[in-house]
Amino acid sequence: MTSRRWIAAAAALLAAPVLAGCAAGFDANTNKPYAPVEGAALIENGKYGSRGIQIPQAFVLGPDSGAQLAWRGSAPVYLSIINTAGAPDTLQQVSVGSLGAVKLAAPIQLPSQQLVNTGKPTPQIMIEGLSKALRGGESVKLDLTFANAGVVSLDVPVVTRSREFKEYPPAPGATAAPTPTPSATPSAHAESGH
Repeated sequence: MTSRRWIAAAAALLAAPVLAGCAAGFDANTNKPYAPVEGAALIENGKYGSRGIQIPQAFVLGPDSGAQLAWRGSAPVYLSIINTAGAPDTLQQVSVGSLGAVKLAAPIQLPSQQLVNTGKPTPQIMIEGLSKALRGGESVKLDLTFANAGVVSLDVPVVTRSREFKEYPPAPGATAAPTPTPSATPSAHAESGH
């Protein structure tokens, strides 16, 4: 085989994966919004964001693994919000249906094109009077009311205070995880038969 044929064969082999990727079309997974975090992201009608509001991460902080947030207790809500509209907006109210009442420390100002974290340095949004205990793994529907964007809804997970969430302050009144009881093991003396 001549060197030209080798070059053509090598080019065809190298181009095959690239061309195969093009064949995936506009519905490919790589063409869809992706949230690389455990918390939820605001996706509406297959598009990232809604009415000029983007939320790359949203979650309710639950208890430590194995523990629970007690009935009638509280749970902090953490949101990362970007207002992509040309004018400032304000998060005025949050509701969680029958799960409890939501208290905002103050209306949350959202300057245009700036990331706002509602949990730093301390949580600004708190669900109070939980209608049921939360252990982590549940999903909560948030209805967020903005001055300009109106009501934006999304389902967010209740995440346990572990892994990347371990450094967050614990939810008020969270019960402690049960401590494992050590099992009795025979002593070395008993095992040796002496």
